[in-house]
Parts: sequence; structure tokens; C-alpha cells
Amino acid sequence: MYYLLILAVGVERLAELIVSKRNARWAFAQGGKEFGRSHYPVMVSIHAGLLLGCVVEVWALHRPFLPWLGWPMLVLVALSQALRWWCVATLGRRWNTLVIVVPEAPLVHRGPYRWLHHPNYVAVVAEGVALPLVHTAWLTAVCFTLANALVLAVRIRVENSALGYT
Repeated sequence: MYYLLILAVGVERLAELIVSKRNARWAFAQGGKEFGRSHYPVMVSIHAGLLLGCVVEVWALHRPFLPWLGWPMLVLVALSQALRWWCVATLGRRWNTLVIVVPEAPLVHRGPYRWLHHPNYVAVVAEGVALPLVHTAWLTAVCFTLANALVLAVRIRVENSALGYT
């Protein structure tokens, strides 16, 4: 069942990319400008590595499902997905996996953006810890978390600069 969960998350990622491509076309048609493209391939690799690590670590190291850990982590995965798609719905056409800013478009201050500048990254961090731990893949959780922290430090700096946050 765990492998089906990883497959489902992978399919969800493909859906995100489809939405992102569509939204990017719209943003560029509105005069949108892209920022920070150089870190994007690293970010994609880290996210692909998360899914691959979840499968390989559980399979190769025979990680068990521990109900006291796995069930709460599965709930956290579901909550992170809900937050991610709340962000997508709130930003609408402006949501993207790239950093594209449409000129003269006001900042969004509704939905989860009422409380945080980058709520999508809360979802990413939570999922990066929880998804591997559903089946005790703690090495993947640690490696993804460290690599993701490095890329998020760059990504958030790029977004803050592009959006005019100080």
C-alpha cells in the first residue's frame, strides 16, 4: 500500500506540473517575468529524489510500517496535500512551480496567505518529513529535509526579492 501512496503523490506532482505549465503560459502572456530559474532543476531533482528515496529505502532496507508512527504521518501527508491545493486554489492562475511575477498584480492576502508569505513551503516541509516516515524511511526524511532546507533558503530569497518583500 505504501508504494501506491508514493505513486499517488507522484501522479499528484504531474498534475501540479500540468497546472504550472498552463499558469506559466498565462503569466507570460500577461507580461510576467521569471526569476531564479537556476535553482529550479535542483529543486525538481530533490523532489524526485524524495519519491525515489521513499521507495528505495523501504524496499532495500526493509523498513517496517509502525502504526504508532505511520498513521499520524499519513494524516500529516494528507494535511500537507490539502494545504498545498488550498495554496493553488487561492493563487489561481498566479500559482506556479516557477517564480513568475505578473506586473501590477497585487499580492495575495487571502486564504493561507493571510498568515504566511509562503504557506506552500510549510506543506512541502511537512510532506518531506511525513511521507517517508509513513513507512519509517528516516534516512530519506533526513536527507530530503536537509537538501530541501538549502534549496528553500535560495527559493524564498528569490521569491521575496521578486515580490518586493524586505
